[in-house]
Amino acid sequence: MISLDLICGVDEAGRGPWAGPVTAGAVILDPSQPIEGLTDSKKLSEKKRLALEPKIKAKAAYWAVSHFSPEDIDEFNIREATFMAMQRAIATLGATPTHIIIDGNALPKDLPAPATAIIKGDLTEPAISAASILAKNARDRLMIEICDNYPEYGFSAHKGYGTAAHTEALNRLGPCPHHRMTFAPVRKALALTS
Repeated sequence: MISLDLICGVDEAGRGPWAGPVTAGAVILDPSQPIEGLTDSKKLSEKKRLALEPKIKAKAAYWAVSHFSPEDIDEFNIREATFMAMQRAIATLGATPTHIIIDGNALPKDLPAPATAIIKGDLTEPAISAASILAKNARDRLMIEICDNYPEYGFSAHKGYGTAAHTEALNRLGPCPHHRMTFAPVRKALALTS
């Protein structure tokens, strides 16, 4: 692990879904308050992710989460919207990191500190793992809220990912305002239902 004063771990949730925002988390952990059980959010059960969230928020030195909407994704493309969500999460931390570590193989531009992209960093770097968990939980909650207004799509179950049930609902009903209109399956459904 890189050892610097204020290491900020950053990760996203929701690059692949056809609906909902892309969400980024940014976390600076307090080395004096380690958190047991941190790993890639995708490796954890929902119960474990939810149990870790209050521990991260209580023990981290700083944390922030940022969403970028489907409209932003359609305007800027998913890669740029993801980077913008990451930049916003870092900017709202309440502290300027001395180093930023980001899960993946690419970095956003215009970061406030030197940065390193780490492939599978959410498995090896606790700060990235913590960011991954916060982003995933925040996005999942938002998709459950969206499901209250659009229950026929089943967002609370699949969180906007391309499941068979989502495909069926999308092709039958057409997209709702929370769908990413530039994504191919959504464009196809729009053509079918227009």
